Amino acid sequence: MKVVVGLSGGVDSSVAAYLLQQQGHEVVALFMRNWNDASVTLEDECPWIEDSNDALLVAKKLGIPFQVIDMSDLYKERIVDYMFAEYKSGRTPNPDVLCNREVKFDVFMKTALSLGADKVATGHYARVDSTVDENGKETFHLLAGKDNNKDQSYFLCQLNQDQLSKSLFPIGELTKPEVREIAKEIGLVTADKKDSQGLCFIGKVSLPIFLQQQLEPKEGEIVEIFNDFEGFQQNLPEFSSKLEELQFLSKKTVYKKSDGKVIGKHQGAHYFTIGQSKGLGIGGHKESCFIISRNMEDNIIFVGEGKNFPGLFRKALKIENSDVHWVRDDLRLKNGEQLAVKARIRYRQALENAVLYQFEEGFYIEFENPQSAIAEGQFAAWYLDDELLGSGVIS
Repeated sequence: MKVVVGLSGGVDSSVAAYLLQQQGHEVVALFMRNWNDASVTLEDECPWIEDSNDALLVAKKLGIPFQVIDMSDLYKERIVDYMFAEYKSGRTPNPDVLCNREVKFDVFMKTALSLGADKVATGHYARVDSTVDENGKETFHLLAGKDNNKDQSYFLCQLNQDQLSKSLFPIGELTKPEVREIAKEIGLVTADKKDSQGLCFIGKVSLPIFLQQQLEPKEGEIVEIFNDFEGFQQNLPEFSSKLEELQFLSKKTVYKKSDGKVIGKHQGAHYFTIGQSKGLGIGGHKESCFIISRNMEDNIIFVGEGKNFPGLFRKALKIENSDVHWVRDDLRLKNGEQLAVKARIRYRQALENAVLYQFEEGFYIEFENPQSAIAEGQFAAWYLDDELLGSGVIS
């Protein structure tokens, strides 16, 4: 089988290529150049050149063909511009999820298939399996990686059946230490290379610095809220229906400046996100202050003291029906149906017990326990056991 590997210059994709080669496949390496603006990186050298060189060295070591494809224009159009627009409007996008949906498993995959590939492989810590029903229909299952510390199935939560049918994740059964050990044994230059930090499409750059170079600063006020039991929704009213209850539980608390006290200034609400505590420059508190809300129109950030501040928590969230995506479309809920699942709202968050509800008015996830820092624009993903069933953009 001919397999094109997205060789990133990191240890994970390097070992993925090696394992496929050991399995007897014809392996071809493609490196994606995703960014060409060195002015926003944290180091003097251009990161994509360094990564490209490492990828080339790995390809030479393995004796496989290597090619660089420039996707920087596509990234800017589909990921970067979208990301800026989301932050500007007060939402919190996940560029890594978008990168996989819009680029790696869309345009990159189509490019690989056009080169005669049967499958496309990446260095994600995830697994794909399939079953065939009595009618001969094959269903593909996106499964969590075996390494609980590195499971990256969340980043693949927007993939569809067609994309999964052409995907391979060779290191999904391995742990990170096992991957590094393999790389050392065969002498790969990437064996001890640190995992990439920062944005998926840029490399060594922090998000705040990147945003500050792209979005204009605008001074605003930081307002501290002191008592907020309404935000925690402790005293629930009587509800006439489950939908009414979910609408209440998923509703964001709206604060006014008069609800609290001005304790500082910031340089732009669009630089921050719900649940953030770093970079606020707030002192004089026993515990850190966390952002609980933002008023984008008036450029006000509302904060509460402590990670357990009630206003940080909500028990439910809403996803617009148009933003609901099922990896397992055969399990899609009909109006009025519900499903008990495990769910998470960010990468590395432990899976939480939850129930999905589908209504004509919208899609809701109600958690067993209140969740901290639910932010618009984030992706919520839901699982049965270790299979990721679907995801959606929080509204």
